[in-house]
Amino acid sequence: MPQFSIECGEDKPVTAARKFIHSEGIAPPALLLVKRNEHTTDRYFWAEKGLFGAQYVEENHFLFPSLKVSDEESDELPVVAQTR
Repeated sequence: MPQFSIECGEDKPVTAARKFIHSEGIAPPALLLVKRNEHTTDRYFWAEKGLFGAQYVEENHFLFPSLKVSDEESDELPVVAQTR
């Protein structure tokens, strides 16, 4: 899945993400990391249904069919430890 890192500048993070998606013509699904300042980065998931906060998508992944991977694709994916 494509991932993009941008800075929000003068805009709110969600507005910066929407503007970037529109200006670059990004097709879903995609992950956008929007840097608010040097300490804070907001994460958004661009799906067929719209733009969502990544935490919402993680908690409700079953609502997003584009996150499902086939058995062949899952064999190719690296295992990543998630820390909180």
